[in-house]
Amino acid sequence: MDEEHLRTLIRTIVRETLNPNLVPIGVSNHHVHLTEEDFQKLFPGQKIEMLKKLRQHADFAAKQTVDLIGPKGTIEHVRLMGPYRSHSQVEIARSENFTLGIDAPIRMSGDLDGTPSIKVRSPYAEIEIQGVIVAKRHIHMSLEDAKRFGVNLGDSMQVEVDGDGGRKTIFDDVVARPREDFVLEMHIDTDEANAANVGLGNNSFGKVIIKKKN
Repeated sequence: MDEEHLRTLIRTIVRETLNPNLVPIGVSNHHVHLTEEDFQKLFPGQKIEMLKKLRQHADFAAKQTVDLIGPKGTIEHVRLMGPYRSHSQVEIARSENFTLGIDAPIRMSGDLDGTPSIKVRSPYAEIEIQGVIVAKRHIHMSLEDAKRFGVNLGDSMQVEVDGDGGRKTIFDDVVARPREDFVLEMHIDTDEANAANVGLGNNSFGKVIIKKKN
């Protein structure tokens, strides 16, 4: 059993034996999703290479990185995520809007209408992508998890997080994202994690305290 499977097993045992409402927290740093066409423009003749698998079975962090170039500043070495997407998309933290000089809205993944554009640069090329968002916090879950929590796709949830150093935080409007192949995990960005004093490691949990319909 490899290390990632062992961590997953431990988290599952803890959640199911101590509190069925516990949700593992994944902290999402800035990253880029690309179509295969855009990837080939930036990395001609290459294939997207896996660096590390993520908790959601199909997703992985790629070895390739790019720079984000905004009107006011640049963020270097931003990780690509695989597999390829049907639309290219850049996800940043809200505070990084100031670094780049843009105004990316808080959206769910794929909701790109009216979002700003940004230049994306690799060692080989530079392209412009229309589709920069600040990801709205959400919970991936299986259909069984959704039934247990009593939620459907798009429902809003509340999650209480006991951050280190006494920074208990309640996250409201956490969007439920059930799907048959999803593994239970709440996604927040680095701004939200810093506010709640949640580390980047995969050892933090939140507790679902209120379930409500939109």
